[in-house]
Amino acid sequence: MQQHHNTEPETIQGTVGSVIYSSQDSGYTVCEVEGEDGLPVVIVGTLPYIGEGDIICATGKWTTHPTYGRQFRVETYEKQFPTTKAEILRYLSSGAIAGIGPKTAARIVEKFEEDTFEVLEFHPEWLAELPGISRQKADKMSESFIEKSGARNVMMFCADFFGTSTSMKIYKKWGGRAIEMIRSNPYRLCDSFSGIGFRRADAIAQTCGIAADSDERIAGGLTHILTTAAFGSGHTCLQRGTLIQETAQLLSVADDLVSIRLDKLLQLGKLFCETREEIPYIYLPRYHSAEVYCASKLIQLHVQCPKIDSADISAFIDRTERLSGIRYAKEQRQALTAALDRGVLILTGGPGTGKTTIIKGLISIFSALDMDIALAAPTGRAAKRMSEATGCEAKTIHRLLEMEHNDNTDPLFARNASNYLDEDVIIIDESSMIDILLLEALLRAVKPGARVIFIGDVDQLPSVGAGNVLADLIDCDCFSTVRLTEIFRQDSESMIILNAHAINEGRIPDISNHASDFFFLSRDTDASIANTVADLVKNRLPKAYGTDFAAGIQVITPSRKGAAGTEELNLLMQSILNPPAPEKSQRGAHGVVFRDGDRVMQIKNNYSVEWIKEGLEGLGIFNGDIGEIDSIDASAETMLIDFDGRMTDYAFSQLEELEHAYAITVHKSQGSEYPVVILPLYNCAPMLLTRNLLYTAVTRASKMVILVGRKSVLTTMVENDRHAARYTGLKHFLKG
Repeated sequence: MQQHHNTEPETIQGTVGSVIYSSQDSGYTVCEVEGEDGLPVVIVGTLPYIGEGDIICATGKWTTHPTYGRQFRVETYEKQFPTTKAEILRYLSSGAIAGIGPKTAARIVEKFEEDTFEVLEFHPEWLAELPGISRQKADKMSESFIEKSGARNVMMFCADFFGTSTSMKIYKKWGGRAIEMIRSNPYRLCDSFSGIGFRRADAIAQTCGIAADSDERIAGGLTHILTTAAFGSGHTCLQRGTLIQETAQLLSVADDLVSIRLDKLLQLGKLFCETREEIPYIYLPRYHSAEVYCASKLIQLHVQCPKIDSADISAFIDRTERLSGIRYAKEQRQALTAALDRGVLILTGGPGTGKTTIIKGLISIFSALDMDIALAAPTGRAAKRMSEATGCEAKTIHRLLEMEHNDNTDPLFARNASNYLDEDVIIIDESSMIDILLLEALLRAVKPGARVIFIGDVDQLPSVGAGNVLADLIDCDCFSTVRLTEIFRQDSESMIILNAHAINEGRIPDISNHASDFFFLSRDTDASIANTVADLVKNRLPKAYGTDFAAGIQVITPSRKGAAGTEELNLLMQSILNPPAPEKSQRGAHGVVFRDGDRVMQIKNNYSVEWIKEGLEGLGIFNGDIGEIDSIDASAETMLIDFDGRMTDYAFSQLEELEHAYAITVHKSQGSEYPVVILPLYNCAPMLLTRNLLYTAVTRASKMVILVGRKSVLTTMVENDRHAARYTGLKHFLKG
């Protein structure tokens, strides 16, 4: 493990002698720098576009690597162009510029001396005056020099605002035009690069002299409010009045200025407006086109699928009953009939109501009809559970659509409107988690005439992403919808299932049966709630049920904030379950210490992360995926993480996408199932103390639920049936 010395940052300056290693993707570099004393120093860090002959001034700290010895770890650096004849000659002799070797470099520098770089950039025709250099060759030298100096200029300009890795992304995407593009409209950074928010772009705009009431700033503000509404609250659109008011407040400009700019953007097709019940709703283009397309495709699928005679449908269901030895209940038979009758079916119901039985019945019937079937779910955990329950392979929707690698924040799918899925029937589980953009990607890949069956629990929390897909599909009243309500005998003994239904119906769960799988431990203070949760995980449950049982525990809490929120609980539980040790490597990032053996969660979709599982390669680690840190390599600045068998290397620059997962929020637990769920009940933000949040948390557990906290909070949550409003238009487009 690399030892870190607690010293103040130091600065070293010198010429790059040789580049030992450099990653083109991450910019991570190991090179030798010749200092002013002529002695070589090994420096390591993110140093993109560094080459032999470059003169750099680097700030960082000295470290000692167990294998490679003393190194200087760079935190920030500046690359300075050579100015003396000797420096220029060394730079050009290194091969940094295409077409210029040591001999040619010597001739050019001898002729043009300190003006060499100016000649290379502005007067390449002068180079052609030298013997052996044609005009064509001179132009190529000039192009290579401009490209190199362009990278340097962009990196230097961006260094005032961004870290090296972000600056590198900007240069890779926009090249030498980056400075001009940023200066003219910094707000375009928000649309083009993940992680660059409006406030940072606004700060850059101030330094570039862009007026507070400029068209660019108001347009950036409108886009920011709509984007925040989508990512933060799940809205695909906002009421016009709300959008104008919030944008004006954000920018400290008059409402009428915002209104005028909004109308211009609508005329240009940069934003869209849909009026419903005399209220205009404003959309970003991607969400508008997604809702319009999804509505059109779903109606098309519903009416286009091949018809099956009703007498035949009944016979198929009877045959499946005989083969499986199952007698379908009235609601289940109704669901099977509807799936065979039309192209789109929505099946919703709580735990223990027989959704899996219906999926198995559908597989049996459609297989007998010689139809190809695809099973899928939004998350890896949900797909795995679907596979185990049915005995058939289920994939994530991303894998079903054959997601491809790209450098952008949005995924690309090989399966789309020009390369349809082969299957005749697509069955999607945990459909409450599907957002509008994922639904659009799925529907674009479904061939005309195929059937799509959405299965889920509409009473759970809606998707993390924008949209209210399952609820809108049910509320539009355009498709066959079956709601399962009957709890079947094998599940009626489970207090988890009975109490989940009680909560959903607005009744206080039964917490009196101490021999059951559903417990309540009363605690009065937030500190005692947090300490009890930690004690259950560390001591009480492993002692009572064994360490294997304890490995299946997940703490799920309503909020990030407070003594029993994820931030405080993760600190407490890491210190108890995975304390520091000499043999454990660790790395700090965004105020958090990550350590070998830590339980971590991915907190945003990353479609380009590569992983290997049992020899198979794949792409993508998604919001809510939980893994364990296998090892930390400080010298390579990477962290190996095991996500349910998917082994993936994270660069230290990606650690902002991770947080600890000893405790997670209820929202992040969607689509997952854990053997044991511990839920702290404490006084957090009232908007989080809702019935559907409690219901979602309880239904994550398969073997045991333990509630820890105040009875009054439990009562508040059960009685609070308030659902946060989501502004979406799918239902209205379907009706229209």
